[in-house]
Amino acid sequence: MCVESDGCEIEGCGSSDEVHTLSGSMSPTLKTNPDLHPCKPGEKFRAALLKCRSPTAAAGILSFGNVLNYMDRYTVAGVLLDIQQHFKVSDSGAGLLQTVFICSFMIAAPVFGYLGDRFNRKVILSCGIFFWSAVTLSSSFINNKEHFWLFVLSRGLVGIGESSYSSISPTIIGDLFTNNSRTMMLSVFYLAIPLGSGLGYILGSTAKEAAGDWHWALRVSPFLGMTAGTLILFFVPEPKRGSAELGARLKTRTSWVCDMRALLKNRSFVFSSLASATVTFATGAFGTWIPQYLFRARVVQKSAESCVVSPCNSHDSLIFGAITCVTGLLGVVIGAVTTRMCRQRTERADPLVCAVSMLGSAIFICLIFVTAKKSIEGAYVCIFIGETLLFLNWAITADILMFVVIPTRRATAVALQGFVSHLLGDAGSPSLIGLISDSLQQTYKSSVLWQFLSLGYALMLCPFVIVLGGMFFLATALFFLDDREKAEKQISQLTSQLTRPPSLVKVRTQLCMYA
Repeated sequence: MCVESDGCEIEGCGSSDEVHTLSGSMSPTLKTNPDLHPCKPGEKFRAALLKCRSPTAAAGILSFGNVLNYMDRYTVAGVLLDIQQHFKVSDSGAGLLQTVFICSFMIAAPVFGYLGDRFNRKVILSCGIFFWSAVTLSSSFINNKEHFWLFVLSRGLVGIGESSYSSISPTIIGDLFTNNSRTMMLSVFYLAIPLGSGLGYILGSTAKEAAGDWHWALRVSPFLGMTAGTLILFFVPEPKRGSAELGARLKTRTSWVCDMRALLKNRSFVFSSLASATVTFATGAFGTWIPQYLFRARVVQKSAESCVVSPCNSHDSLIFGAITCVTGLLGVVIGAVTTRMCRQRTERADPLVCAVSMLGSAIFICLIFVTAKKSIEGAYVCIFIGETLLFLNWAITADILMFVVIPTRRATAVALQGFVSHLLGDAGSPSLIGLISDSLQQTYKSSVLWQFLSLGYALMLCPFVIVLGGMFFLATALFFLDDREKAEKQISQLTSQLTRPPSLVKVRTQLCMYA
């Protein structure tokens, strides 16, 4: 493979070699040019860097960035008990941290979706990851106990930075791969959600224990984030929208209003987005409160003492984080393998696999609250199985979107799906669970048993929401084939228009008319 350079001749380039431009897009084969001169040392180094821009390497870097994205998000949950003691806030106040983060995340998502369909995506990704890294690092120096509002504000700003990454990065992978290759790469990318979440708990717990101060939990991921941002700038290409499916550059763009109207008419997209919202509702509530719930269970069983002064001696965040990492890996792998096998039997395999996994997950999550009072180990077993089934559908949901949405709308679709998922999901679930728990605790404020039970009763809302998500996936299965066929026809029309292009106005009109 050769890389197009700045007027200098690169050794090893032949007439049959594949050529990449500096932007990462495919260009016609370079031919020998007498005006070319030997590369200078700096130009050779630059060309060598560009040779590393393979699709697989790009997917790996983007997946690494996604791990850091979620690791930073759940580091706070890993030291939530210490944050509560430091700032002297209640359960509802602690839940506010995640709610503010998610609210800013979802509000910014449509903006980044619009930008991602129209401007250089990797520049937006890098700016976003540098921004949230800097804000997270700054928030670790908030020591004044009266400045809890400032800490809440910092989490809101971090949400804006992370929104740019989550909204845009899947669309780059979608433009680099197709079919089963895309399913596999998206599986690796979305494996970062449970893996990064689990590492966030582990990082928070271990950094706090090592330094004796929970603030140090927020001072590791920013440096890793800046490293990821640099790798994205140098090694991730900017593929043309639809280059994987269309094999050429697509120059037509429809308006944002047209894109939104088309997405809202896409029934598979709408129902899968609602199903995704139920998943984020449960994972947001669980990620925030399960370590707290298990710690209270230990206090009830008299194997631990209530925490009154920070740092709190609890290893449940560490254990929960390790379980989340393992279940995330198992869930994504099992989901990818199961879907590939089921596609041989039915073309509706993607939404059906998600529906079955959701319904199975609800059963084991219910059992957590039955077993936790008497057996922490039993609760962890139920968490392990329930999380594995819940995480099984992350990558499959993203693949459903790629099947039913045309390439020029994917960033907008991912952003809209993220907005809906967070608006109806984890934007409110941590605070809602905290409010319900606080309300129930008013009856017996001083009772350790009632503190444990009240939080468990509040968390019992999650399995019912998960069952609702399974119903939404079943609804997705009803319309999946029609919507996929419709998207394939639009892509075929775009391909024929690229070989014999009509006016741009006519193309845009057709895209809106048949959306």
